[in-house]
Amino acid sequence: MMRRGGAKVASLLLKSARPRLFSTATTSTIRSMSHETTSHLLKPAASMNTWIWSGPGGVRFASTASSGEKTPSPKKTEDDESSTGGNKGIASYWGVEPSKITKEDGTEWKWNCFRPWETYKADLTIDLSKHHVPTTFLDRLAYWTVKSLRWPTDLFFQRRYGCRAMMLETVAAVPGMVGGMLLHFKSLRRFEQSGGWIKALLEEAENERMHLMTFMEVAKPKWYERALVITVQGVFFNAYFLGYLISPKFAHRMVGYLEEEAIHSYTEFLKELDKGNIDNVPAPAIAIDYWRLPADATLRDVVMVVRADEAHHRDVNHFASDIHYQGRELKEAPAPVGYH
Repeated sequence: MMRRGGAKVASLLLKSARPRLFSTATTSTIRSMSHETTSHLLKPAASMNTWIWSGPGGVRFASTASSGEKTPSPKKTEDDESSTGGNKGIASYWGVEPSKITKEDGTEWKWNCFRPWETYKADLTIDLSKHHVPTTFLDRLAYWTVKSLRWPTDLFFQRRYGCRAMMLETVAAVPGMVGGMLLHFKSLRRFEQSGGWIKALLEEAENERMHLMTFMEVAKPKWYERALVITVQGVFFNAYFLGYLISPKFAHRMVGYLEEEAIHSYTEFLKELDKGNIDNVPAPAIAIDYWRLPADATLRDVVMVVRADEAHHRDVNHFASDIHYQGRELKEAPAPVGYH
């Protein structure tokens, strides 16, 4: 009885599913097709990187990514190779292609790490002598933490200010990213705006990273200096992450003092350049485009604009700490977006 009942159920299911599974094709037709070669059933699509299945049930599409089939890529012309500098372009099924951007004079924009609308002229009139006098316990803790970090840096780099700047920027680019990331998640958790502070802090991190990209062209770090960067960045990131979670006002105050020390370091850098102890080489091309410097700019011009950037970061972080000291949140005060 159980066998007969099961056979009836299976027969009913087969009858109801047959139109969907086999469309108008009969089982005998399908059986006969299984003895024929099926190579003609797979046809490459002319306009897309897929294969078209034209078997029973109509036309269907199968992605080559899952089947492991390789689609022959179109041949590159000489014009295509010349436009990419001889490098082979990356073909994408998804149609994602980088846009071609030109400068104002019509020449090709060569940088992918930043765009023309992200460039600016540094404000060199900013007051470099401003200093926040520590008054509270957290202020003193932040101040002496930065001072204690300066001692081993002076001992290791001494007067090699190019390598010192490279090391400084790998650390200085961490706080903005950590603060922006934590504010980003806070905004998501609380379903609230950030007052622009996420963007402002991430802008700071990106600006510091561009400092590093510039000094990488000037100072070629040795292997042990690269190893030191990895070690210091790993320790500093985790320490600052925990510090920001515990007390944002302490974290921002410490960055403010860190930027004050950066101003001092770049001032010493300029003195060595003026004395002739460091060659005043031509400015790297990336710096000329990023800060809109004149074509004949030198390393001294680069140090000047970088020092001005650090002064702006000093003001932003001391301002952020003051907001927290007043018992308010950053979102309550408009963020200085675009304030380099």
